[in-house]
Amino acid sequence: MARRYLVRTFGCQMNEHDSERIAGLLEADGMVAARSVDDADVVVLNTCCIRENADNKLYGNLGHLKRAKDQRPELQIVVAGCLAQKDRELVRDKAPHVDVVLGTHNVHRAAELIQQARSGGPIVEILDEAVLDDHSLFPSALPARRETTYNAWVTIQIGCDNTCAFCIVPAVRGKEISRPFAEIVGEVEALVADGVTEVTLLGQNVNSYGRDLTLSARQASGQGKVRPLFAELLQAVGAVPGIRRVRYTSPHPKDLRPDTVHAMATTPAVCEHLHLPLQSGSDRVLAAMHRGYTAARYLDKLAAARAALPDLAVSTDIIVGFPGETEHDFEQTLQVVATAEYDFAYTFLFSPRPGTEAAALTEHFVEPTAAGERFERLRVVVERSALAKHRARIGRVEEVLVEGPSKKDPMLTTGRTRQHKLVHFAPTHPLRSGSYALVEITAAAPHHLVGHLLEVTHEARHRRRIPVVAT
Repeated sequence: MARRYLVRTFGCQMNEHDSERIAGLLEADGMVAARSVDDADVVVLNTCCIRENADNKLYGNLGHLKRAKDQRPELQIVVAGCLAQKDRELVRDKAPHVDVVLGTHNVHRAAELIQQARSGGPIVEILDEAVLDDHSLFPSALPARRETTYNAWVTIQIGCDNTCAFCIVPAVRGKEISRPFAEIVGEVEALVADGVTEVTLLGQNVNSYGRDLTLSARQASGQGKVRPLFAELLQAVGAVPGIRRVRYTSPHPKDLRPDTVHAMATTPAVCEHLHLPLQSGSDRVLAAMHRGYTAARYLDKLAAARAALPDLAVSTDIIVGFPGETEHDFEQTLQVVATAEYDFAYTFLFSPRPGTEAAALTEHFVEPTAAGERFERLRVVVERSALAKHRARIGRVEEVLVEGPSKKDPMLTTGRTRQHKLVHFAPTHPLRSGSYALVEITAAAPHHLVGHLLEVTHEARHRRRIPVVAT
């Protein structure tokens, strides 16, 4: 009888994509997906370490799993991902019942390590950096069981060369390494053949994609310029026959170039959505964060993007309470947010991550009550602009990619517009996830739209699969 596995994911899209690859590797090794911990022989926790509650989630889950392992000693528990990369042996020190700890640079070894631990005992294997001549360092080079089958993540780059004071990613993901151009396009072509119509290009800093490749080419030939290749990649992926939507995340404002904006505007498959992390509207705080741009420069780039793509939706990330942030700094952030008029925003209270520059600035930490009050004021400004943007779409006909029944009301169906807006509507008949439909928008809220189904324009043709569990 085949062994059964369960993968639980914490964190960003890169973690979700890594989980798909881990699941694919385990299935290639003969395992099948489990529905719960109770019927799993292997449980993989793929971790994040961006924020403090990620640690709490991991060790809380490991506490629950200890009870399961006490009852079933043959159960194998695996901790992978960024927190494993950071904490290393500390994971087993805190949770000795863990069987395998592996990091971000050896995802391709997951199945092999699980087999070794089954016969030889617990294993901790953390590589300090990716093996540059090993294509398996790119998650997309591995087998996959995707969470959804009508859209897919495609890794174009791993690592990050930036030095943001608050971010642990460079320490756990390593330096930027771009995947070969032709491999990416080839993967998209294969995904289309499998029924995928929407892809999201993934990287820690996607718009610097290819800079290392052009540097290597220049060093080899002594000619050419060192420049990103992201605009060309957008155009090439968007030109793959059968691709209807191309998205990407996450870019860095300092690297958003005019050629990328031009590629978005002139490549029909590229969606009219730009995620552009602001983090702060204060130049003083931005400098302390090492972000590499000013608020004015950020707004100039945003204005240029909106001028080129009139129906562009813009989202962002903002940190409240970065060490040393004053009330004046925060008011500057509110002014920039009001000017930017975001469609939606991911807002976070500063969370010190050991190993980052900001975590050492303890004497400058913002008092929690003040940070919380600022966070609430920011939410009001963000939701005000989001609601205004959504109300402006009432009466429009939107193309939506059907995701499935609403989690809150199964009588309703949910879908996403090209601008990545969530739409709820009543279907006239059961709609398969991955289909495309035209919906007239009839109502708006800060975080979603409501609409009336007009017609289905494209029926899904992807294969059905069992999803990976995300938490």
